[in-house]
Amino acid sequence: MSPIPSMSPLTPGAEADLAALRAGVDRALEVFLAERAAELDDVDAELGIQGDLVAEFVAGGKRLRPAFAYWGWRGAGGDPDDPRMMVAAASLELLQAAAIVHDDLMDASDTRRGRPSIHRQFAALHRDRGWEGAGERFGLGGALLLGDLCLCWSDEMLRKCGLPPERLLPALGYFDTMRTEVMAGQYLDLVTQSAADTTMARAMRVVRYKSAKYTIERPLHLGGALAGAGEDLLAVYSAYGLPLGEAFQLRDDVLGVFGDPAVTGKPAGDDLREGKRTALVAKALETATPAQVERFQRWFGDPELDSRGVAELREIIVSTGALAAVERLITDLTAQASQALDKAPLTADDARTALAGLARAATQRTG
Repeated sequence: MSPIPSMSPLTPGAEADLAALRAGVDRALEVFLAERAAELDDVDAELGIQGDLVAEFVAGGKRLRPAFAYWGWRGAGGDPDDPRMMVAAASLELLQAAAIVHDDLMDASDTRRGRPSIHRQFAALHRDRGWEGAGERFGLGGALLLGDLCLCWSDEMLRKCGLPPERLLPALGYFDTMRTEVMAGQYLDLVTQSAADTTMARAMRVVRYKSAKYTIERPLHLGGALAGAGEDLLAVYSAYGLPLGEAFQLRDDVLGVFGDPAVTGKPAGDDLREGKRTALVAKALETATPAQVERFQRWFGDPELDSRGVAELREIIVSTGALAAVERLITDLTAQASQALDKAPLTADDARTALAGLARAATQRTG
C-alpha cells in the first residue's frame, strides 16, 4: 500500500479519533502537572514559574508520540478504554518537551511554536525583575533545569500510570533505551554541526537517533510492551516505525527551509541561519557545482541571514535537485512503512487504519 495523497492527511473519522486522543492526553497532563505544581509551591513560591512554563509548553501540539504509543497498545490487544494507558502515553509529551527545550538551547533558537523559546523567556524574567548578573546566562541555566525537570517528570508519570509491574517493567526498558537514543542523537547533532560534517550518511544517522526512533518506533514499542506484545509484533513495529520516523524528520527538515512561518511557528529559513547540516543540505552540497558550493557556504550558518540570503540558499537546494531527492526519499521510506504495516499481525483492525492515517499525518504535514 503506497501513501494516499489527499487534501488532509487524515480522514474525518481518523481526525476525530486523534482529537479524542489529544483530549485524553491533555486531561492526563493537566492532572499530573497540577499535582507537580503543588509540590513545587510547597518548596517555594518562586518555583511557580517552572510549573507554569511546563504547562504552557506542553499545551496543544500534534500528540504524535502519544498517538503511536496508544495504537501500539491497541494493536497488541490493549483495552481501548483503559485510562492508565492514556497516562502512560501522555508521559511522552514531557520527554518531547525536555528534548525541545534542550534543542532550542543548543541551537540558540529565539522562538518555538510562535512564542519565545524557554531560555528567552527566562532571560526576559531576569530582565523584568531587575535581577543582578547576566540575563542571558540566567536564561540558559533556567532552560537547562526546566528541560531536566521535564525529563524527570516524564519518568515519574510513566511509572505512576497504574499499570501492573509485570507490564510496566518491559515497557520501562524501551523507555530507558529511547531516552538514551535521543540524548545520543542530540550529541551526534552537536558534533556534526561543530565538525562541519556535511555527508548524507552522517545526516541520516542523526535523523535516526535524534528523532526517528523516539518519535515513532519506541513509542510503538512502549505501547506494545504495556499490552504484552510478543517479539514478532514488536519487530513489525520497528519495520513500520523506523522508516516512517526517518520520513517524519526529513519532512521536518524540508519545512525548516521551505515551511510557512505562520504554520511552523519559526522564522522562514531558520535552519539555514542556524547552519543545520540536515539531509537536505547534505544532498545539495553532494550534487552542487564548485561555484554553487562557494555561494552556499557564503550564506549558510549566518545568524544575520536576511530574506535575500534565504532565497539564494533555497534556489541552490532546488536547482541541485536536493529538494526533489529528499521528497523521493520521504515517499520511499513511507512506502516501506506502509508495506510493513500491511503484514503486521495486529489484534485490532482499527489499529491498522489508525496507523496508516498517522503515517500520512507524519509525512504530509505542513507544520
